This record gives sequence, C-alpha cells and structure tokens, in this order.
Amino acid sequence: MANYYSDIKEIKFELEQSELMPRIVELKECNFADKDQYDEAPQDFADAMDSYDKVLEVVGDITANVVAPNAEAVDAEGPHCEGGRVRYAEKTYENLNAMRKAGLNGMTMPRRYNGLNLPVTVYTAANEIVSTGDAGFENIWSLQDCIETLYCFGNEEQRKKYIPRVCAGETMSMDLTEPDAGSDLQSVMLKATYDEENDCWRLNGSKRFITNGDSDIHLVLARSEAGTRDGRGLSMFIYDKRDGGVDVRRIENKLGIHGSPTCELVYKNAKCELCGDRKLGLIKYVMSLMNGARLGIAAQSVGLSQAAYNEAIAYARDRKQFGKAIIEFPAVAEMISNIKARLDAGRALLYQTARYVDIYKALEDISRERKLEPAERAELKQYSRLADAFTPLAKGMNSEYANQNGYDCIQIHGGSGFMLEYACQRIYRDARITSIYEGTTQLQTVAAIRYVTNGFYAQVIEDMLAQSVAPEYASIQKRVKTMAEKFNACTNAVKEAGDNDLHDLCARHLYEMAADVIMCLLLLQNASKAPELFGKSLQVYANLAEAEVEKHASLVGKMTVDQLDNYRQA
Repeated sequence: MANYYSDIKEIKFELEQSELMPRIVELKECNFADKDQYDEAPQDFADAMDSYDKVLEVVGDITANVVAPNAEAVDAEGPHCEGGRVRYAEKTYENLNAMRKAGLNGMTMPRRYNGLNLPVTVYTAANEIVSTGDAGFENIWSLQDCIETLYCFGNEEQRKKYIPRVCAGETMSMDLTEPDAGSDLQSVMLKATYDEENDCWRLNGSKRFITNGDSDIHLVLARSEAGTRDGRGLSMFIYDKRDGGVDVRRIENKLGIHGSPTCELVYKNAKCELCGDRKLGLIKYVMSLMNGARLGIAAQSVGLSQAAYNEAIAYARDRKQFGKAIIEFPAVAEMISNIKARLDAGRALLYQTARYVDIYKALEDISRERKLEPAERAELKQYSRLADAFTPLAKGMNSEYANQNGYDCIQIHGGSGFMLEYACQRIYRDARITSIYEGTTQLQTVAAIRYVTNGFYAQVIEDMLAQSVAPEYASIQKRVKTMAEKFNACTNAVKEAGDNDLHDLCARHLYEMAADVIMCLLLLQNASKAPELFGKSLQVYANLAEAEVEKHASLVGKMTVDQLDNYRQA
C-alpha cells in the first residue's frame, strides 16, 4: 500500500539528520515536562522522533489512499455556493473526515488544549505530504495553522474557547484582502465598531479572495480606528460562524486549486472579538500570520514539485516511442533530472527554514511563561532573524520551482499532458497560484532584499562555505565559492551605484543569486551525509545554479543608471 511519507525517503532524512532537531525537541517539549501528565507525551528525544514518525506515517497513508485518489473528482466538482454558505465537493468531506478521525488537527498546539504539540518542522512535512496528494485540499486542512496567531496573541479565555475546537477538526480562515486592498493591506477598510449595548465588536463591509472563506473560525483584519487610512488603524478580530452575520456572496471561478473555495464575503453587523491589542492588527499580528502562511505555501509548492516528479517519471518509464521508453532519451532524462534537482534543493531550503522557525517560536512561547536567560535571548534573536531571512527565499523560490516543474511535467507527457485525463494538468494549474498568493514572488524579493544589502546572506553563505563536505564534493564546493563571489560583487556594484531605481530593478536578480548559492550549499551538506539520496541532484543542481548565477551576474553587470529608461514602458 502506498504511503506518501515512507515512500519519500528525503522527507525522513530532513527530519532526522539535522543537528538542530535535538534542540527543537528539547524546546518544544520543555525538557519533557508533559511526560508525567499526558500518556501520549514523549519520554525523551528518541521517543519524540518515533512519535513524529508515526504521525507522518498516518498522514502519508491517508494522503496516498484517500486524498490523492479523490483529487480528480474534487477538481472536477469543486465547491458550491448555496444560500450564502459553501458546500464542499463531496470527496472533500471524505478527506476531512479521514483527517479528523485520525486526530490530525491542532498539530502544533499544546496538549493542554488537546493539540499534538508537534514542531513546525513536522507540521511542514505534513503539509508537503498532503499537497503531494491534492494542493487544493491542503489549503483547507492546513489553515488550522491560523490558530497559531490566536494562540500567540489572544487571551487565555480565547485560547480555551477556540483552540480545542480547531484541534477537534473545525476549520479556519484568515480574512485579509478586500476588493481594493490586495497586497496593500494598509488600505483595508472593513469597518469594526464597538457595540456598547451588547459589549462586543461588530464588523461591516466585504472581503475578497478569502481562502476557505466559510470556515468555522475566522481571523479578520478590520479598521477599528475611525478616520484612519493606514496600517495603524487596523486591528485583528475573531469571528465565530456560530454567531452569524457573514455570508458568502460568491465563490471565485479559478484556474486551479478547485477544491479550495476562494470566497467573497459580506459582513453585516457581524459579532466578533478583539484579538490582542487595538492598532496592532497589521503591524504585528498579520505579519506573524503571513510568515506562517508563507512557510505553508513553500511546503505546498514542494509537495506540488514532488507530485510533478512522480507523474513525470512514471509516465516516462511507461511511455514507449521508437521502440524504447522515453526516459532513455537524453532530452527527457534531463528534464526529469532537473525537476528532481530543483525539488531536492527547494526541500532542503524549506526544512532549514522550518527548523529556524521552530527554535525562535519555541523560545517565544517559553518567554510568555518565564523570563529568558541571556543565552536564550541571544538564541531567540539569532533564529528569529534567520527565519525572517529564509522564509521569503523558501516561499519565493519553491513556488517558482513548482511552476517550472509542473510545466516540465506536462512537456514530458507531450500531447497527453494537455488532456484532462492526466493528473499533470491539474498539478500545473494548482502550482500557478503559489507564486501569487500569500505574497507574490516580487513581494518576497522586497522582504528579502534588505538581507542582501546589509550583508546578512553573504555572512550566512560564508559560514556555510566553512563547513566540511565529503571529499568527492570538494570541487563543487569550490564552484559554489565562485558563485558566492559573483553574488557579492554584484551586490557591491548595485550598492555603490547609489540609485534606488537601479537597486529595485536588480533586486530580483540578487535575491535569486543568494537563494541559488544557499540551496547549493544545503544540498552539499545533504549529499555529504547521504550521497545515495542527493548525490545526483547535487551534481545537476550545481550546473543549474551556476548557469543561473552567471545569467544574473551578466544582467546586473549590464544594468546601469543610464539604462533605466529602457525598462520603463509607456
């Protein structure tokens, strides 16, 4: 019987081979303080890792044998809007019920709220696995992660009220964007007013492009400060569907992720609760929410790349042309190797990011209970910065890779790939949104570019280059060092030009150069530990990255202040 976890050895490697995992488990389990109170709590590190392994085995089993077989039917039917409510595709309910029965909700929440208390890294693996089966369903299931924001910023009464419901399987959504406020969330105008008579807040207005918009529990960004027009007038609210007042006006007719309802919502005096403090909705809470969502889309993108690889290699082995399987043709073999190399490189970046997030989030959680020691505060600062720097790389690059891998998968299928009978067309359509929602690749570049110009990525790369690698990969390490030197030279040239427009024009090139070098170095470490899993991908990815770095370096070298007008089209 297929299993989308145990069948993919690279995921287990990422969970087991990192030197950061013991620290992650130690922090998440608070030195195993729960072991005497909860039967399911691990006794030690080995027990925790075994527990994570078993949970992911269940996720892999359900995905391979329920979610994936249902994917085509869900894609064909999609959700429906009936009387202001969403009705999922029939098979989506089957998927949700399987997850609920297996207890796979509230994965990162503490046990005292009936959660599984899993690290973000393990939850990220679950997201990847589910996305391999059906990225549209993953959108519904993974929005349980919104509860992290309520857990971090809500009060204890709200935690006790809502978190157990999510752990029991209720769904969530984050209601941020509006018809006139997409990426520019400072322009949000959904109105929040305080109802003195009933001692509650009320919401009025509309939201658009809301994933899973008819969920049970919503986190809503709304304007609480009358007369304001910027982010300082926005607060975060909790809306409970049980209270009524929000209707689904329509479900968007989308290119892909058909199983996931994307809704336009109308709020009519909807009762809600303030989450956290007023005026911090965008400035603090949405930033936290979005960082988690971006890691989720990075995982979704890796899952889609895995799905593309699965479909491509299966078809290429089976399809015969001119008397032999098409995988034997060099042109096809190269495409498949490139898919696998991008997949392995992107996955390495994803899990390194997740590990950084785990450490800083666990320390933040501990800081709510007690004052951190100086060493812990320094550790929190270090990993918070690493997580902030790596998240836009992981989201942006993996979403772009998912798009390219989906494209190549169809190309390998030839004319058959254009037919709806083959899963590759669904994978291709589903991948397209990943480089758009939760912040476009262009916005990921904006988020990352300060780490280029302030030298942070350069220092990370220098530290990684100092790590030892297996002797057989020393020549690749030397090549990566040359790539890093080209990245540094381009960065310095742009900074020295001192022109903001030139800086913005070159930003995407510098961003991708940094990511290419970092992913090469991560693959170097992986291949040194497990050459049987990553040796070939390292060789192929080094070639791809080298070519990309050279391309970007050439373009940046040709871009001058005098040429800026050439990039301004009427």
